Amino acid sequence: MKQIPRELVLASGSPRRQAMFKELQLSFQVITSEVDESLPPDISPAEAVQLLALQKAKAVAPLCSSALVVAADTVVSLDGKILGKPAGPEEAYQMLAALQGRVHQVYSGIALIEVDQGEILREQTQARQTDVWMRSLSKEKLDWYVQTGEPLDKAGAYGIQGFGACLIDKIEGCYFNVVGMSISLLDQMMEEFGYSMFEHFSLPRK
Repeated sequence: MKQIPRELVLASGSPRRQAMFKELQLSFQVITSEVDESLPPDISPAEAVQLLALQKAKAVAPLCSSALVVAADTVVSLDGKILGKPAGPEEAYQMLAALQGRVHQVYSGIALIEVDQGEILREQTQARQTDVWMRSLSKEKLDWYVQTGEPLDKAGAYGIQGFGACLIDKIEGCYFNVVGMSISLLDQMMEEFGYSMFEHFSLPRK
């Protein structure tokens, strides 16, 4: 019989990804590790998010004994240019001004690493893309949103699950991918490793 890892480990300090796991009633622990998020030149957005997610997962995997380690990374892409998190309010405004009235792409990459007795058995990465249309926005609307502080820790300077919902006209693709991790993709990746998200990692039902 297949040995099931004792723990599901989320290698992310993102409150949004942690909230997703809590809403799914998964039994998990969070372990974060600082990694260098600089990217090689000319890397595609899909490759970038998979590379960064794998780096995060690999940094945490040695800290685990028997676990399935999940890490993710998200970027916004406009005309093929990657937009990460803004350095401050001014850059956040500039990003939003460029995105408003246009369609852009959000890429989230997921890395999954299986660890047994401290050794990495298997790893895989995948990425998903969602197209997002942002409304045409006035300077006053942009100023208001930047002043909420929400854009400062978000890829592309907005959060669709927060005040940023007011800015988005429509999306095509997975909503959770825009929030920071496609749950359906993660479930698919777990199944490819022979695990069930809810059979093996759910909290005990009361």
